[in-house]
Amino acid sequence: GDVYKRQLWKSVQDYVMIAIGMISYAIGWNVFLLPTNVTASGLPGISSIIYWATGCPVQIPYFIANATLLICAFKILGAKFCVKTVYAVIVVTVLTSFFSSHLGDIHLLENQPLWAAFLGAVFCGCGIGLGFSVGGSTGGTDIIAAIVNKYRDISLGRVIMICDIFIISCLLYTSDAADDLTR
Repeated sequence: GDVYKRQLWKSVQDYVMIAIGMISYAIGWNVFLLPTNVTASGLPGISSIIYWATGCPVQIPYFIANATLLICAFKILGAKFCVKTVYAVIVVTVLTSFFSSHLGDIHLLENQPLWAAFLGAVFCGCGIGLGFSVGGSTGGTDIIAAIVNKYRDISLGRVIMICDIFIISCLLYTSDAADDLTR
C-alpha cells in the first residue's frame, strides 16, 4: 500500500523533473545554439565529424552510437536508467521538432553569438544536470559519463568535459580539413 504509493510518487516526480530538464535543454539547443551555428558537442558532434569525413548522413552514426551506448547502459546501469534516458531523448526530440516547426525565424541574439553560446550552455547544462539528479540522462556521452562515474570517483561533469574537449578538438581538425578540401 503505502510503500508502493511512495515509490510511484517518487517515479512521477523523477519523470516531471526530467521533463523540466529536457525543456531547458531543448530551449538552449533550439533557441540559442542552433540558430547561431554554435558547434554541438557529444554525439551530435561525433556525427558531424563522421559526416564531414565520410559524407555519411548524421542520423546514421547518431542512432548506431546511441543504440550501442543504451545497450551498454542497460547491462551496466540497469533498466531504470535506460527507461529514463529513452524518455528524456523522446522529450528532447518532440520539443525540437515542435520548436523547428513553430519558432520559424525567431533567432534570439542572432548577431551576438557569444551571448547565445553562453545562454545556450546555461540552459543545456541546467537541463542535463536536472536529468542526472533524478537518475536519467540525455543519452550519448552522458551514458559514458554515468558508466565511468559508477566505477571511478570522477564527477559526471568532468567526464563530459573531457569527452567534449576531445570531440570539439576533432571537430576543429575535421572542419579545417574540410575547409582545405573546398579551397
